[in-house]
Amino acid sequence: MMRNALLWLSEQQQVFNFVRRNGLAKQFASRFVAGETIPEAVAAATALQAKGITASLDLLGESVTQATEAEAAGAQYVQMVEAMAAAHDQVNVSVKLTQMGFDIDEDLCLRNMTRILERAAQHDGFVRIDMEGSDYTQRTLDFFATRLFPRFGSHCGVVIQSCLRRSDADIQRLIAMQARVRLCKGAYLEPADVAFPEKSEVDRAYVRLAEQLLEHGNYPGLATHDEAILGHVRKFAQRNGIGAERFEFQMLYGVRRDLQEQLVQSGHRMRVYIPFGTQWYPYLMRRLAERPANIAFILGNVVKESVPGL
Repeated sequence: MMRNALLWLSEQQQVFNFVRRNGLAKQFASRFVAGETIPEAVAAATALQAKGITASLDLLGESVTQATEAEAAGAQYVQMVEAMAAAHDQVNVSVKLTQMGFDIDEDLCLRNMTRILERAAQHDGFVRIDMEGSDYTQRTLDFFATRLFPRFGSHCGVVIQSCLRRSDADIQRLIAMQARVRLCKGAYLEPADVAFPEKSEVDRAYVRLAEQLLEHGNYPGLATHDEAILGHVRKFAQRNGIGAERFEFQMLYGVRRDLQEQLVQSGHRMRVYIPFGTQWYPYLMRRLAERPANIAFILGNVVKESVPGL
């Protein structure tokens, strides 16, 4: 019932308009979304860089249905790359293929991605292809492996979700390619024949895949806020002589800022995923609807950060 309610709310333009004008709602959202404009997002990245934390910017929006929208989104990503470079931030952006026209025409998507990747490569930057729902997993990996990676190599990477049953095989293929992988647990609500239904199974898969990436992967990004998994990864790396320069931890903007800074202070690399854009309200509603337990996750992590020792 809660999931349906959140999805319904995400589609209500009148509610969206009200929330965008509501100071309290915008203040809450600003904890997790770095404003609506490129300058605001770059400013957030620059502030993090001053603390020794790198960033990956993500312009909110997905499932584009018009070619003009996809082209406009592609142009904004090129502006993002240039703005990060001008601010002397490490150039790093995250892109959803459906925002670039993947569902309209793969050639259109390729043109948009090529423009972004060419500009990022000029600045020695990096473009991460975000993973969407499981219906897109094979298409995304095929597109990455055949149309992007052969040309752009170390300037692009992809995301694998440990919740999916297929991810062991996908990780092995990506390791063989020496492609850069961001490993996350996955936030999408998936059927049990596609994804592990229990958190404990997802966690075990995450640890197993993280160990493989640490030993054999090409500079993996390990995206998690789970302190138990973070502790396991750190001990595994130390035990196996894997230096901190061979991987990075990744977290979401506004979530466990205390942990982010602690990991940097202990010598680890940290990258923060920064979403921004006018679509922040539908973004938050859809993320919560995909897994309503995310509400407890977000509130719980805010409390943990605010009250040390919990």
